[in-house]
Amino acid sequence: MGQENAAGREGFRYNVYGISLHSEFELALPGYSQPGLIEIEIAAGTPSIFLEAIDGVELRRRSDWCHYAHLADGSSYVRWIGLGEFLVSADGKRLTCGRHPDATSESFQVYLLGQALSFALVKQRLEPLHATVVTVDDRAVAFVGSSGAGKSTLAAGFLAAGHRLVTDDLLLLREEPDRLLAYPGPPRLKLFPEIAGRFFPQIADAVEMNADTEKLILGLDPGMNETAPVALAAVYSLASPDGGVAVNGVHIEELSRREAFFELVKGTFNRHLVTADRLARQFDAAARLSDRLPVARLTYPRSLDSLTEIRDALCKRVRDARDSQRSVDRGNERCVDALEPRHS
Repeated sequence: MGQENAAGREGFRYNVYGISLHSEFELALPGYSQPGLIEIEIAAGTPSIFLEAIDGVELRRRSDWCHYAHLADGSSYVRWIGLGEFLVSADGKRLTCGRHPDATSESFQVYLLGQALSFALVKQRLEPLHATVVTVDDRAVAFVGSSGAGKSTLAAGFLAAGHRLVTDDLLLLREEPDRLLAYPGPPRLKLFPEIAGRFFPQIADAVEMNADTEKLILGLDPGMNETAPVALAAVYSLASPDGGVAVNGVHIEELSRREAFFELVKGTFNRHLVTADRLARQFDAAARLSDRLPVARLTYPRSLDSLTEIRDALCKRVRDARDSQRSVDRGNERCVDALEPRHS
């Protein structure tokens, strides 16, 4: 049943990535609980709407099956052949979409709530990162890297050990004076069949992501994902294997602020929008984050047997950093106590 919004229109209200969505159709998302950083309206479009929007426009190709264009009125159009097409308003407040008849609801929503939605986020001056995030105790750990770098596979190893997923692929952060909050994404994970079968044999309703990949979309069971924002403890950039050269053991290399800045810039989500204003905002965001977050390069053998070692190493780093911070806080409290005047 639809939920009536303030304007009296029927629809569905959701929270995801820390933003509020009002959709004309139902989505596999948590229901609306509180106002978000921004609001976006999702509408269903007819084929004629999209044909009219791109009439006479030369589409650019990101790949053989991904085409996009930035239109004269400031809006953006993007489509994935055999999956769907999307039109994002110039102000990023409205996303009109059309699902291809052959596309599953699950695969369509992966692109709607990831790639397509990122256009609206950037147009509303937010800077999403291409990251997968899990929790260790009460802290979040983010993995950044190119598609296929192993972000989701690492997350699967953590989830199999009882940790929870924050988000897979798209990460939005909220900067607060004393912390950076990572917002939860949709409760699903995208994995290759071998990984899914090893870690989640109990999940039988996996769906193919698209015709060009073997990846599956797995809806997570309740309790496997976070439902509230989590303080981000660290970012790990996944090093790609160099020409198939074997890597012995897990190596974690702390990055300088300059190196961290470049890794965060490379980890941007949505490289279609490259206006001067967006690039300046993106560089500023990466500079702020590199000042506040520890960023390290993670190199490891590309085998499933190494996941336990990786998980143990990263958990230890998070806990050691937490304990160190607690010691600093206790020391500061003692200094304050010593400086306070004592009254007889």
